[in-house]
Amino acid sequence: MSDDKVWSRDEIESPCVRVCVVHPEARICTGCYRSIDEITRWSKMSAEARREVIDALPDRASLLKKRRGGRAARLARG
Repeated sequence: MSDDKVWSRDEIESPCVRVCVVHPEARICTGCYRSIDEITRWSKMSAEARREVIDALPDRASLLKKRRGGRAARLARG
């Protein structure tokens, strides 16, 4: 069997980065920026619907405020 005939799917890949944490206020995943509903429906969505979600993700990243605290910030203030 030849390796050049590998089966592949003709669909949009998931934007999942395996950092699944839902932001408590924005209600979107902090890893991929999809809503819980979008994550749940992803496998059943059409390619067109997936493309719309993918296109909207960069704008959603700005909804989440970057962490400015933590140990380093406390030490810097100290």
